[in-house]
Amino acid sequence: MLENLLDPLFLFFVVGFAGGVLRSDLKLPDAVYQLLSTYLLLAIGLKGGVQLAQVSAGEIVMPALATLGLGLFVPVVVFAVAMRIGKLGRADAASLAAHYGSASAVTFAAGLEMVRRAQMQHEGFLPVLLVLLEIPAILVAIFLHRSGAKAASVASESGKAGESYGAIVHEILLNRSVFLLLAGMAVGFLSGPGRFASFEPLFVHAFKPILAFFILEMGLVAAQRMPEIKKAGVFLVTFGIVCPLIVGALGGWLGLLSGLSQGGAVILATMAASASYIAAPAAIRVAIPEANTGLSIAAALGVTFPFNLALGIPLYMWWVGRIG
Repeated sequence: MLENLLDPLFLFFVVGFAGGVLRSDLKLPDAVYQLLSTYLLLAIGLKGGVQLAQVSAGEIVMPALATLGLGLFVPVVVFAVAMRIGKLGRADAASLAAHYGSASAVTFAAGLEMVRRAQMQHEGFLPVLLVLLEIPAILVAIFLHRSGAKAASVASESGKAGESYGAIVHEILLNRSVFLLLAGMAVGFLSGPGRFASFEPLFVHAFKPILAFFILEMGLVAAQRMPEIKKAGVFLVTFGIVCPLIVGALGGWLGLLSGLSQGGAVILATMAASASYIAAPAAIRVAIPEANTGLSIAAALGVTFPFNLALGIPLYMWWVGRIG
């Protein structure tokens, strides 16, 4: 645990968070932030595509089914917990379900680096599972919102809320994060390992240092979300820690059950335990405009993201090793 707390990635997050709390003028320019996020998403997609070109369909079928199962099951449970225990309204409960049923590409990247540091082998096609986990949860959450009588009443009054599922799917697939992941995978798959070799210094060797800059910015954003977390109360903070632990344990178990290596199962656990703060907010703002996405983003960035960096991923490693 102590070694993980001293990892440069987590320390960069602490630096950014401290800068935000102390009201430093530290801030990455918006253009730099956009460039970094574009690089990270493309790099993840490219490496996944290259590895996908080298595996058979049989190797990926069971892990893909396990991932889809998580994407369908988790938002239903989160939605029920948010409404019954958290006493959130239907729209806000659906928003929380979409964010926590989906996955964070940055947490995924951090998990890859920690697994690599622990010298655990993992499958190269894991970015494919990241995309599979990103999309279904958002659709399930929107369906849960619209399936209620209250949602139907809202939809009849709001043109945006009444958009067809086709429009929502279009919004999700063409969302910047999903589009870049899919585009990167397509390029990596079509080019193959031979043609990709000359790009490895940028997209493989430089990945962790560039990720550190992005996580520094995440620390700043997390500090800015602290007032919203305080307003949300005990439930959101508790949920932001307990939910990842339970879902991460389930993801690790399903990963091993589906045939993934221990390293791959740790990454699936990390993905399941993470929460989206890029694709999910964009889709929810279109599909459920009355939802307060700020609450979900505050929990995802202010509680779950730092928890996973500091303690969550080592716990998922321990759990997978224990049951493996």
